[in-house]
Amino acid sequence: MTNILLLILFCVLLFLLFFYSKRNERLAKKTTISPPYVPFLEKQEFNPDISTDNWDLHKLRLDKFRRSQYKGLTFFVSSENRIYYLSEEGDKVYC
Repeated sequence: MTNILLLILFCVLLFLLFFYSKRNERLAKKTTISPPYVPFLEKQEFNPDISTDNWDLHKLRLDKFRRSQYKGLTFFVSSENRIYYLSEEGDKVYC
């Protein structure tokens, strides 16, 4: 009689252990670690034609490429190192 109870107890423990390990595998598959959101910022840093609202990035791109889009307006650096943009009429407006 005790042998049967021990056998049933062993089967129940084995059954619970099996399903517990399967549950952990499923939870591990659902958990994904996303990479930090750096690629878009790097893409903006190396492309002065993408508009940005980040003033520091805008200044960095002006130094590097001598042009940068800031809030939808393209700014340029002249040969005298003055910053300007072009008006709708095509005139240079210095900042």
